[in-house]
Amino acid sequence: MGRIVLTEFISLDGVVEAPGGEDFRYANWSFEFDRGPEGEAFKEREALGAAALLLGRKTYEGFAEAWPQYEGELADKYNSMPKFVVSGTLTDPAWTNTTVLSGDMAEEVPRLTREIDGEISVAGSIQLAQSLLAHDLVDEIHLMASPVILGHGRTLWAHTPDKTAWTLTEATVYGDSTLLTVYQRR
Repeated sequence: MGRIVLTEFISLDGVVEAPGGEDFRYANWSFEFDRGPEGEAFKEREALGAAALLLGRKTYEGFAEAWPQYEGELADKYNSMPKFVVSGTLTDPAWTNTTVLSGDMAEEVPRLTREIDGEISVAGSIQLAQSLLAHDLVDEIHLMASPVILGHGRTLWAHTPDKTAWTLTEATVYGDSTLLTVYQRR
């Protein structure tokens, strides 16, 4: 059985918008802080350990444009692994091994967790992440917090229909005061 693992770069004020992107007031803000070799190794282990990617359309398009240009173990993993895109507009994905989920997300994602063994990683994908949280479909949350307050941008935390409980299973400081926290469903 699969597990939905949400992984986000986040600021102290909860902003998750464009941590490594150009189209934002503070472009590439998460890269202003050194995560150190251990922090980079965590992110690589996280990616290599995933059985599949579940992405929103905008994040998918960014990944699909970037990753096929790279070489190495991580690029090979991303380029070959199963990828699922929640989208009502994408019809013909070009990136290898991609499936579009255009039906009801509240039905499609549980079906996906029954079909895939292991971690189904949701990287970025703010709107999708918020929907998954609102539908109580997330099993684990990885937050890599940069020591910055941005004051602008889309945040991860939207209103959810009800309270949910989580257990902190890991808290590690990497590099230049970057805090990784991992929460699992109680």
